[in-house]
Formats: sequence, C-alpha cells, structure tokens
Amino acid sequence: MQTAANLLAILPFPEIDPVAFSIGPVAVHWYGLAYVAGILLGWLYARQLVANDRLWIGNAAPMTKTHLDDFIVWVALGIVLGGRIGYILFYDLPSVLENPVRAIEIWNGGMSFHGGLIGTTIAMILFARRNAIPVWSLFDIVAAVVPFGLFFGRIANFVNGELWGRISDVPWAMEFPTGGPFTRHPSQLYEAGLEGIALLLFLRLLTHRMLALKTPGFVAGAFICGYGLCRILVEFFREPDAQIGYLAGTNWLTMGMVLSSPMLLLGIWAMIRARRAQPVSHGQV
Repeated sequence: MQTAANLLAILPFPEIDPVAFSIGPVAVHWYGLAYVAGILLGWLYARQLVANDRLWIGNAAPMTKTHLDDFIVWVALGIVLGGRIGYILFYDLPSVLENPVRAIEIWNGGMSFHGGLIGTTIAMILFARRNAIPVWSLFDIVAAVVPFGLFFGRIANFVNGELWGRISDVPWAMEFPTGGPFTRHPSQLYEAGLEGIALLLFLRLLTHRMLALKTPGFVAGAFICGYGLCRILVEFFREPDAQIGYLAGTNWLTMGMVLSSPMLLLGIWAMIRARRAQPVSHGQV
C-alpha cells in the first residue's frame, strides 16, 4: 500500500506523443524511428570495426564495408520478421489464432527480442554462406552493435508508456498512463541502461582492449550471455505480460526469464568453443 508521502514523491511520467511527426495521413511513430536509429548506428559502428584491421586475425578484416552495406537489408528483415513472429509464438499465440488479423497489428503487442535474435541469426547464416564470410566473425560484428538497437528500442517502450515495471514505491517510481493508479519501476529505462549502454561498453572493452574479434565467436558468446543476465535481472522489476502472467504458480518467474536462461548456457558454450577452436581462414564458414 502506498502512503501519502510516497505519492507526493512520484516522478511525473513525461507524456510524449508516440507519434513523432505526420506527413499527410502517414504518422511516423517514435517506435519505428527507434528501429531505424538502432539499425543505422549499428551499421555505422560495424563499418568502423571492419575498417580497423588491428582488431582482426592477421590484421585483416574477414569482410568488407560493401558486405555490410548489403547485409543491412538482410538484418532489417531478420529483426522485424523474427521479432514479430517471435512475439506471436511466445506471447500472443491464442489471440492470433482467434483473430489472425492481429498478427499484423504491431500496435497490439509488439516485438520479441528473442524472436528477433532467431530471425537475425538465420539471416546471418544465409548471408555468410552466400558471400563466403566466416559465420562466427559475422556473429561477432552483429553482436557488438546490437546494443544500439536495444537502447533505442527500450527508450521507445518508455515513450509509449508500455512494458512498465512492477508496483513500487522507490523515489523514482512513475505512474504510467496504462499502468493503473499505481507507481511502478521504469523498467524500460533499466533495460536501456543495462542492455544498451552497459553491454555496449562491455563489448567495446572486449573488441578493442582484449582484441576478442581475433577469437571468432567469443564476442557473440559474451553478448548472448551478457544479455541473458541483464534480461533476467530486469525481469525481477518488470511486470510480466498480462496475457501470460507469472509462470509455474510463482510470483516471480516470467516468460522473459524462461527464454533468457538458455542464453546463459549458449553464451558460455560459444565462448568456450571460440577459445578452443583454431583460427580459420577467411574463406571458411
């Protein structure tokens, strides 16, 4: 129960219009701009990584900037299609089966990171094989830049007043427009800080200080493991999706935790595999 003193300490939610601007009848949402910003900044950063030869085995990057220019279309499709299909399968399948039109109603629900990860992975494998690029090195580059997209995506969630946190009376708690008459953790900002800023800086340390790109697959494993840890931690403060709620009769276990837990094992396996593997030539996948 929240006291009067706590209510006086509520931080006002900055009610920002989800529509950034309109061009005639077309409304451009902040959520869409967040995806564009994340993909473009990730692409620019990836080009910098490829241009820095000292980061790679034999001081030569295993792919070119032209490869990355071509890949941006593939990764965009992987993120959008995988993210939407993943959300439907993991979080909203009963509703879509009842009303199939809901599958294309992105405003009814949203995108799943885990689905986007699967879609992007498929896109990476196909692109790497088509262009004779070492697939683990492509995994590493994409992993190093994903935090840009995570950061802007979570900021967009905050702007939309969605995916808010659990009820709380901490001094920075907010009363979200769709969160009922309760103050809640701004968990979207927690995720932006951990999955975006902290993870980006950690991966930057690996790529530029520890030269981990010379060990194909290590950066990808570190990202997968790091994201899994960050997501599981934030899930303790984030309200679970209403149509799913808590799992296994608990008041703490969420679908986000379930989907993120295997990522820890997968990430550890990828890092161990990378350390044990012999460097491969740039023509192998």
